[in-house]
Parts: sequence; C-alpha cells; structure tokens
Amino acid sequence: MTVLDNRALNRATLARQLLLERAGRPVVDAVAHLCGLQAQEPQEPFIGLWSRLTAFDPAVLSDLLTRRSVVRTHLMRRTVHLVTADDVLAWRARHDAMLRQRVLGVYRDELKGVDLDELAADARDLMSDGEPRTAAEIVRALAGRWPGPGPRPLGEMVVAGLVPMAQAPPRGLWRTKGGVRNVALSSWLGRPVDPPAPEGADDLVGQALVRRYLAAYGPAATADLRAWSGLAGLPGAVAAVRDELVRFRDERGRELLDLPDAPRPDPDTPAPVRFLPAFDNAILGYQDRGRIIDDAHRGLSVAGERVVLVDGRVAATWTVAEDVVTVDPLRTLSRADRAAVAEQGRELAVFLSDGDSDRVRVAASPS
Repeated sequence: MTVLDNRALNRATLARQLLLERAGRPVVDAVAHLCGLQAQEPQEPFIGLWSRLTAFDPAVLSDLLTRRSVVRTHLMRRTVHLVTADDVLAWRARHDAMLRQRVLGVYRDELKGVDLDELAADARDLMSDGEPRTAAEIVRALAGRWPGPGPRPLGEMVVAGLVPMAQAPPRGLWRTKGGVRNVALSSWLGRPVDPPAPEGADDLVGQALVRRYLAAYGPAATADLRAWSGLAGLPGAVAAVRDELVRFRDERGRELLDLPDAPRPDPDTPAPVRFLPAFDNAILGYQDRGRIIDDAHRGLSVAGERVVLVDGRVAATWTVAEDVVTVDPLRTLSRADRAAVAEQGRELAVFLSDGDSDRVRVAASPS
C-alpha cells in the first residue's frame, strides 16, 4: 500500500481546501465544498473565504445569510458552523445524538432527571412561531415548567442540543455586530429538517458525509473523520463506501481513505502564503494535524490564534489592530518567505480595511 508522507498529505489538503490556488467558484458552492466553515467567531468565515476565492466580496456572503441560503448553526463537534441550507437540513438529524450528548457531558448533574424529550417538545412549541429569541428569552419562557436545571444548562441544551436552530442575522454579517438570536431551522428555512436516516449499510446520509469529507479533507483516516464531525466514526457508512475508495498509509501506519479521482498534487508543488482565520477547519478537521502544523504549535489551533501558512505549514500567527496586520513568525523565515508574507499581508490589510490601509508589519523571527 502506498505511503503518503506529510508533505504529500499537505499538498492534497491545500488543494482540497482551496488553499493551493484560489478558486473562482461561487461563494455558496465554496461553503458547500468545504462542508461548512467553523464560525463561532462571526467575522472569521469572511477571512477564510477571502484566502480561498478569487475576488471574494464579503457582501455576497452577507446576502447569502440574509436570503437564508447559508445559516449559522451548531453542528460538527457542537461548534457553530456556517453551512448551506441544504446541508444543514440533510445533516442535522445525523448529529442529533452527538449534540445532545456533548451538552450532557458538560451539564450531566444539572440536567439529571430532566426528561429531554419533553423539554424538546416544549421548546419546539415555543419556537414554532418563527420568532428569533436569545437564549435568555428562551430560558425565561421555559423556566416555569423547567426550573431545576438552571439558566445556562437549560439554554445550552435547548439551543445546541435539542431543537435545530439557526442564528438569525445580523449575527454573522460583514462588519455588523449582533448578539445571538435563535430561530427554529424549520421556520427559518421553510422546510423541515430531514428525518433521521437508518445507521449501518443503509445510512445514505452518513455515506454522503464520508464522501463529502474526503472531497474536502482527504486522504484521511476514520479517526480524522471522527475528529472533524464529532460523530463516532460512521463505521457503517465507511464500510458501505469502502469498495469505491482508494487506500493509502501515512507515516504512522494509519490507513487513509480517499476518493479515487480527488486531487493529490505532486508534493513538490509550490504552495503560496495563506492567512487563515481562527479555528480554520483546514487544521481542526483532522485528528492527526501533522500534515499542516507542527506538534509544538498544535495548541494554537484550539486557542483561537489566526495563523499564516508558509510552504503549506503553519509558520506564524497574525493579528490586526488599527488597520495594521502584524505577523509574528514561529520559526526563522527566509528573505523570500518574509517578502511573500508581507505581500499577502498587505492584500489582507486592504481587504479588512475596505481599501483604507495596506500596512503590514512582519516581526523578527524568534532566535
């Protein structure tokens, strides 16, 4: 079985993630291809798409949110993701048990004795009018019948675990601040969430998830699929599609699965500098992140640091203040790499400032 080293996996990941070459595809198609973008920080998806698409216009993404073609919702790993309307309707039921269990994992004692099915029915009835509500408003409306859990456990279980919700604009719009107001997905999109699919060989939703994940993240191990989705590996779905996939091994000996016709570029393909937003799934979408980030820096990926890819790997962090993009290298950068980082940083500064600034500062490399 062919062994793919980290550099080969890196170039495959960059190609699938639209980071090896910016794509000219429509924004909604890019969101679908990427299986959504992690979005608990509302402005970060705009940066992620700017790094991936040619001539990206943030107003287009804002328009897609207001037109309800894409939505912000709790989904993979119980984190807020920006996903297409079609995908959230198809995928939400497949994530129901995981979402509920992850909230219970935090608030098991507080929710002990609560009939979650009854609570869900009450919450669905409350939200059936299609009115966006904050978590506090939901809790106040339900607290008379459900006083025991306390406001935070009750709110998080309803909003993230029991009732499929969208976060209504202005939350998530470009350069717009707005608190989280939750609205039932079925009301917001005018369609019910697809019913749960059977698990095992007949799990067509799971099979589609496997194929979609590999198209955006492969080659990958089932542990990577599990880490990205938060689901328990989808073993039945993986088994059902295994015969249509190709297999490799990584340097650790793990089996990697992939779509046969998906791009796997030459490992020597040049990789341009790319600025990634906080919590980008190009890093978080794997259990083994060695293809894109060194173990010494792995913690950056869950700490909300924005990072810079140089030759396809995390080589710096970046911040922006007063329209100045500041880059802090994590390792020594060559003169050519510093120049490429500065040039891409200038373009980012222009984007973030709506053309008012192209200022960038690349700090000295660590000694």
